[in-house]
Amino acid sequence: MAHRTPRNAGLAALLHEADWSMTQCARAVNRAGQEAGMSLHYDQSAVSHWVGGTMPRAKVRPLIVEAFARKLRRPVTLQEAGLAVDGPATCTERRESVDDLLELGKADMDPSRRGVLTKALYSAALVAPGYPELAGTDRTASARPTTRVGAGEVAVVRSMTERIADILDIFGGGHARPMAAAFLVNTVSPYLRADATSAVRANMLSAASDLVYLTGWMAMYEREHGLGQRYYVKALSLAGAAEDHVTYCRTLRGMSLQAGNLGYGSKALGLADAAAEASPKAGPRLHAFLAGQQAASAAMTGDRGTAFTRLAETEKALSKADSRKDAVGGYDLSAFLFHTSAVLCSLGDLPGSVEAMQDCLRAQPEQERQGRVHALGLLAQRQLELGHLDAACATWSTFLSDYEQVSSSRGDEHFDGMRRMLRSHRTSRSVRELAERVRRVAAVKGTAA
Repeated sequence: MAHRTPRNAGLAALLHEADWSMTQCARAVNRAGQEAGMSLHYDQSAVSHWVGGTMPRAKVRPLIVEAFARKLRRPVTLQEAGLAVDGPATCTERRESVDDLLELGKADMDPSRRGVLTKALYSAALVAPGYPELAGTDRTASARPTTRVGAGEVAVVRSMTERIADILDIFGGGHARPMAAAFLVNTVSPYLRADATSAVRANMLSAASDLVYLTGWMAMYEREHGLGQRYYVKALSLAGAAEDHVTYCRTLRGMSLQAGNLGYGSKALGLADAAAEASPKAGPRLHAFLAGQQAASAAMTGDRGTAFTRLAETEKALSKADSRKDAVGGYDLSAFLFHTSAVLCSLGDLPGSVEAMQDCLRAQPEQERQGRVHALGLLAQRQLELGHLDAACATWSTFLSDYEQVSSSRGDEHFDGMRRMLRSHRTSRSVRELAERVRRVAAVKGTAA
């Protein structure tokens, strides 16, 4: 008697819950695959085979689960989808070991492996672990008796993180992130394995979480969102183990920014609210740092009242912050005006958004070149949307001056967008004057004209 493959009841139940046809499911999986750098061409018959019990390829199973998670707006596991072949999972993202962090850093610093790593899929349904779940965990490392770290090694990590952040501001993530990954592998991972007093161990975990958060932020900024999310989850774990409330909240806030960049307004707002709720008794600058992101996220969802209430909170808190640079010292008047511009743009006030972005650029510190490239790119785009072509060209001219000196994937995105937008205005005098310079920059950057 022929052996019959059992039907995949889990996948069938998910199809029913999602109210998807098999064709719709196939299209969603193909889209997720495209995000992850895979060219998939599944159709109704493939999904029919899966439901009938045929197991999809191993690399496709996470894409199927993610497609359903996005549609259903909740986490979906391989087990629930009937796609787990190795038994229940024994670990989660939130409990990654030092070995896992070391492996991630090694892959990120190795050009031959980075291509696969950066195609990791962003999970819109990932649930960030709560602070109480993480607090004080993993305080003990598997120590090597011959290695011991103290306050000096913690200071090294703190100082290097500040230097890498400075390089990021001036030269862009393309230069800074490989340095961060190498430092994680060669220095920080051994420190995390070493013996230490309880106090030094907590401080080292805190310093490491700050560096991992920064590395995730750079990956996000370079549009490598799946990779950025993996770094962020590790930063949450390290911050929780160190009982470092501030870095935990900063990381949640970074995850909110990432979700917003990808168009997940509700998720961005949920993460921003979670960051604010989890914060300790916040000083004024931390309050402003978190409330500004709440304002931008609320505006993405169309909640005008909450957006403007949070903006007012941000402005009031920032006015009370002193001038000392602290853990959130990067949140200043320029950052507040950037959030103001984002809120106004999301709520349909394009002229107000342009004015706020111009104010943001005037207030921006000279050394923050990467941030200026992004702000200038957004400003020119919005000026063009208003029909102000000459003003947009003048902004793009300034953009090019900074862009030439920065290695930034987001800068590349603005550069490519500028060229696309200008094609339909090529007879304009302003565009003709800009065109030759654009060609020169494209040649230097190695971008096809």
